[in-house]
Amino acid sequence: MAYLATPPSPLLAQRNRAPACLWLPHWSLSHCVRAVVTRSTVGLGHHWPEAWHYNHFPASPLCSISWFFSGHSALLEPGWPAAPESPAQPVPDVYFAGPVTRPTISRNSPEGHGMMLMLLPDAVHALTGLEPAQWINRFVPLHEALGPDWQALSASVVAASDDATRVHLIEAFLAPRWAAARPQAGSAWVSMSDWTQGLAMRAAASGMGRSLRQAERRIKGWTGLPMRELRGLGRAEQAFFRTVAEGEGPVRWTDVAADTGYADQSHLCRETRRVTGFPPEELRQRINEDESFWIYRLWA
Repeated sequence: MAYLATPPSPLLAQRNRAPACLWLPHWSLSHCVRAVVTRSTVGLGHHWPEAWHYNHFPASPLCSISWFFSGHSALLEPGWPAAPESPAQPVPDVYFAGPVTRPTISRNSPEGHGMMLMLLPDAVHALTGLEPAQWINRFVPLHEALGPDWQALSASVVAASDDATRVHLIEAFLAPRWAAARPQAGSAWVSMSDWTQGLAMRAAASGMGRSLRQAERRIKGWTGLPMRELRGLGRAEQAFFRTVAEGEGPVRWTDVAADTGYADQSHLCRETRRVTGFPPEELRQRINEDESFWIYRLWA
């Protein structure tokens, strides 16, 4: 059974003004599901300032299915600061998204309740035959990407009475399918870097050809992204966790860069801005203070 994650940084998590939960998968689905995230602003949002209705998400290799049980959301054109007049594209109440290679900003209705199922792209490929590369930076109605069985799951999730039941329905749907489709895998992984390393090992041992180029071609086919991009996103996640571990004291960014595989502090700054839209210190401040960075606090 999936379980609610216990925040390693409770004080940081408590800064989320709206209830938000991170559900982690049972070990048997750990190579398929990264997490399920839920958040609700029902009964809260109409009293909030405009700036709190935005959401900031980093670039990510994951695919996702998202549901809005109430309220709605729209994707803003890249750029900051966001404002009420910023051009926006409404997203469907239930949608599928592929890997995202740039940070994104969305704007929610004042009140809403949503859920996001985060799936590893190679698992989506194994389960559905979808080519993740064809869905990069795309947010489409679920029926445009996935078949009748996934649509039936979605309908049952929407109809369920609470989030815990929804997570149980998702797990019951995925467990037998993943047991039949999953490739040979090792122990459960806990970070993006672990997953990337596992992909590299599996690609090197798969198929007839085992050259580096052939292995990288397999990885891009499974995930939609080249190994260099995946390693960069893994470093960014490691740097994020390393920064959170520092607490509220001053951070020596040279040490963070050295500990997480960057060439130097400038490399860390460039990559952090590319993945999140902000330099490291500003990102850290916004995670501590800005409601629209709730996903970062939850992920911490």
